[in-house]
Amino acid sequence: MLSKVVRTIARPFDERFNLTNRLHESLLDKPVPDHARRYYFCFGGIAFFLFLTQAITGVLLTMYYVPSQDQAYSSVFYISNYVNYGWLLRSIHNWGAQLMVVFVMLHMLRVYITASYKHPREFNWVVGMLLLMTTMAFTLTGYLLPWDQKAYWGSTVTISLVEKVPFFGKSMANIIMGGDKLGQATLTRFFSAHIMVLPAGLVLFMAAHFWMVRKQGISGPL
Repeated sequence: MLSKVVRTIARPFDERFNLTNRLHESLLDKPVPDHARRYYFCFGGIAFFLFLTQAITGVLLTMYYVPSQDQAYSSVFYISNYVNYGWLLRSIHNWGAQLMVVFVMLHMLRVYITASYKHPREFNWVVGMLLLMTTMAFTLTGYLLPWDQKAYWGSTVTISLVEKVPFFGKSMANIIMGGDKLGQATLTRFFSAHIMVLPAGLVLFMAAHFWMVRKQGISGPL
């Protein structure tokens, strides 16, 4: 039933833009090598699926979350206890973030073990490292948003590590915090980065990553 509805909606666009044939030519008709039909070649796809889950649940959470020093914690409490299925939504977002880090790391480990980072895929490895760092930045910025004791002091410890960077550490920490200590400016900057800057960067890096995979193909067996 659902497939019939989708085909009915898509038919006028397909008749005018020939989307089905183009989709088959660019994506669906690409053969997958036999050695790539193993479970550990799916880690990257799982990480991408988790990103989509994070994007959907994140948008829904922003409908109730208030990025204010006075209301952030109470808004999270309201989501968890009073919004219909809010506890489930927040749990999916929380566990999805942790699983995304795990599967990005597993994907990088698989690429390293199978030597898929070598010529001609060096630039794709670099983009993959940027994706990993962006994913870690997601966890850092998202960790502060509940604005509870754990989030506050955990972020304080993390930013104190930034201060240890030679020459530029103190300036970098001040830019991140928006001052000398964690406060409203820090929460605003982390929230802005978490929902706008980092998603834009991740989508850009993923587009480059996928484009290079399609151009260069899947690496050969060991």
